[in-house]
Amino acid sequence: MMKMLSAEITKLLDKLYNLRSEDSVILSKMEKEKEVATETKDRTTTEKATLQEKIESLTEEGRILEQEGEKLVSALKGIKTEDFKIVLDKLKIDFNPNKLSEEVNLLLPKTISKVEEDIKLAQDELVKVESDMNTAIATIEELAIRKDEALANQSKLNEYFELALNGNINITRDSITSLLEKFDFTEDEQRETAKILMFPEDGLYDYDNKIKEDSQVGKSISEVFAEAKENIDEVEELDHEKSLTPKEELIQLLTNLGFDYLDFTNNDLEKVLANYSEEILVNNVNFAKDKGLKLDMFVENTELLYDKEFEQKIQKLMEVGKEALDIYLNPEILIKYNKDDLENTINNLKNSGLDPKKVPLIAY
Repeated sequence: MMKMLSAEITKLLDKLYNLRSEDSVILSKMEKEKEVATETKDRTTTEKATLQEKIESLTEEGRILEQEGEKLVSALKGIKTEDFKIVLDKLKIDFNPNKLSEEVNLLLPKTISKVEEDIKLAQDELVKVESDMNTAIATIEELAIRKDEALANQSKLNEYFELALNGNINITRDSITSLLEKFDFTEDEQRETAKILMFPEDGLYDYDNKIKEDSQVGKSISEVFAEAKENIDEVEELDHEKSLTPKEELIQLLTNLGFDYLDFTNNDLEKVLANYSEEILVNNVNFAKDKGLKLDMFVENTELLYDKEFEQKIQKLMEVGKEALDIYLNPEILIKYNKDDLENTINNLKNSGLDPKKVPLIAY
């Protein structure tokens, strides 16, 4: 029978075994980042080609306008109405080459100027699109390097666990804590993990056997962790004398809302606790669900969990035609602006003759 471990130790082991697995939250997070960056790269590559084609078309249009305009003005100067007086009178055609020439001279420069303005806008947008595309490409390359590092760290973590489980652990406490720092573990978590590895008989053997038993009956690692969480909840419900800490209450709330607490780092949770309001957090998450926004947007940007203006900013963006997917892929816009600044930015775009719906959020 598995030794009854405390809720905190069980959660720590859940986290550690997740980091050891193919479902590691770190690797999963990188994969999500790669998917977003790849989507951005593909989208901006298409947008770049479209803008380049537009600029080329407008440039050719301006060249032809100028060329044909000069020809027309030149042709009109050589025409005398007296030479066509009878035919114009008989056909009742009001043809005044001088007046027509004046109209061409008046309208042509304005038309060419408008084309040049359209070219400039397209060129400016192209610069932004190319910047987004280059950033996405750099992100993909950076993620490849980070993934190699993460896999190396994971391999080292598995090595330490195998040594401990085989009773051959000869790694110093400093070596263990140094490795765990790379996983963003707190000092308390580092210290507790070192204790678990150096004294595996205090619970690690039993926990590992339970994981292996569940795996043998066809349970996935995710199901094992889910079951472990249920066991934790049962233990906590029976332990009436022990009240939940603020962090445990937050974890419980996030779980009830549909999050996996392992997706958040300890620093993320501390940041939320420092700005905590259960009402705002619940309202923001439920509003996001109602609007079709994926919850992992909050995992990547925990500030949104306690943003008092979250709902108003989402509504403002949707009012100008932005869809849930646009906002989900560019959550930084919600962090960058407060409600008033976002509204001013949208108004500035409108005043500049731009349609906020058509301007990519990354260019706001």
